[in-house]
Amino acid sequence: MALSSMTGFARGHGVSGPYAWTWEIKSVNGKGLDLRLRLPPGWDAVEVPVRSRTAETLARGSLQANLTVERSSAQPVVHVNAAVLDAVLAAARQLAPRFNASPPTLDGLLALKGVMEVSETEESEEERRSAEAAVIAGFAKVIAALVDMRQHEGEALGRILSTRLGDIGALAERADKSPGRQPEAVRARLAEQIATLLAQSDRFDPDRLHQEAILIATKADVREELDRLAAHVGQARQLIGQGGPIGRKLDFLAQELNREANTLCAKANDVELTNIGLELKAAVEQFREQVQNVE
Repeated sequence: MALSSMTGFARGHGVSGPYAWTWEIKSVNGKGLDLRLRLPPGWDAVEVPVRSRTAETLARGSLQANLTVERSSAQPVVHVNAAVLDAVLAAARQLAPRFNASPPTLDGLLALKGVMEVSETEESEEERRSAEAAVIAGFAKVIAALVDMRQHEGEALGRILSTRLGDIGALAERADKSPGRQPEAVRARLAEQIATLLAQSDRFDPDRLHQEAILIATKADVREELDRLAAHVGQARQLIGQGGPIGRKLDFLAQELNREANTLCAKANDVELTNIGLELKAAVEQFREQVQNVE
């Protein structure tokens, strides 16, 4: 399966009978799958199938889907209320002799409230159902286009993540080969510290100091941290190779990588190893930031 980003945009439109519709979908990062729909009044029938299609297609992301519909071919219908018109004319004829008024004009009569009404052609139930089906099918095509864009973004994202993992692996290898963590260097450093303490006071027990030095050297060893770093890097590479909705798993591995980097810095008793640990933490943070974009 391809690796997918959570960011994308897609747009599509179509016509069904007298209806012209347009879908517009935007997708950004999200902890789960969240779809916010904006539908025109009276088009609630498409909501359930649209949400079902989204859940079938995507695993994560915050989506905003907007539907606009226009009934472009609706023709106006003019209706004259004959009863009201006759009543107005009768009243005009009755009042005309008393006021010596001119006969009423056509535009004046039609302007009177209730004489003429303008409305759209009544909506066909069959046309409406066909339009709803077309809108739902159109959404499926648009969300498929969104998936394509997210996968295209995911390809680039996968290359970035692989580069970051390469950086982490290289730093872990540098730490492993650091002269400061080699047994001889650790032994020499501890021996020097013990000699300094013994020279300053005869109250220290040499045997006890050597025992404590062995414990300190054991606690300062970062072999386990380096092994776990290598294991996490290998697992992350495997997930990226598999693809699919792996964002949550990668986020967990990023947390584990950060934990090992912190422990390495805490155990480091050498300047070079400390600097490598700090670089490692920065590389892990860059990896974690990019993981937030993965579906």
